[in-house]
Amino acid sequence: MPIRAIVLDIGGVLEMTPDTGLDQRWEAAFGPGWADRVGAVFDAGEIGRITLDDVHEQAAGILGVPTARFEAYMEDAWADYLGTYNTEMADYWRARRAEGYTTAIISNSFVGAREREEEAYRFSELTDLIVYSHEVGIKKPDAAIFELCLERLGLPAEQVVFVDDYGPHCEAARKLGMAAVRFEDTAQAIRDLDELLAEA
Repeated sequence: MPIRAIVLDIGGVLEMTPDTGLDQRWEAAFGPGWADRVGAVFDAGEIGRITLDDVHEQAAGILGVPTARFEAYMEDAWADYLGTYNTEMADYWRARRAEGYTTAIISNSFVGAREREEEAYRFSELTDLIVYSHEVGIKKPDAAIFELCLERLGLPAEQVVFVDDYGPHCEAARKLGMAAVRFEDTAQAIRDLDELLAEA
């Protein structure tokens, strides 16, 4: 069956997000191993179990710092989270949409990400559907998040290709019958997508 939809991950695909040593930079303020201590709070934020204000308050309480201090960390963290816009990948994706392909996003996200990413990159202007983990309560590689995307697209798995920089996420998509491209760099991902689309 021909590919009719191109679904992208965000971090590491549309946003380039190298490790900047964020956690290490904040050790002086929060103490060694601080990120592990608030890991459960971050996990809850990724599946929308708590609000962003709750994240700030709960993490600050665990770390024993003023809420305003943790909010300052979060501003630093959002800069890391948004990374650098992959203009070449976005332009390729936009061009395929103009040709008639449906476009969608599946992202393991954090509460507040839609607003931040919309302000920075206007993803709503590039895509027909965005499935954020913090809004649907499911994270990749859980098959349910892919199934939800397919349901909302109204397409069978065989007509959808998924692009992600993390291998297990690609494997989860393939198990459902989707095509998948493991993103290693932009040129490679575009080349692999072109080959799949040409098979139609």
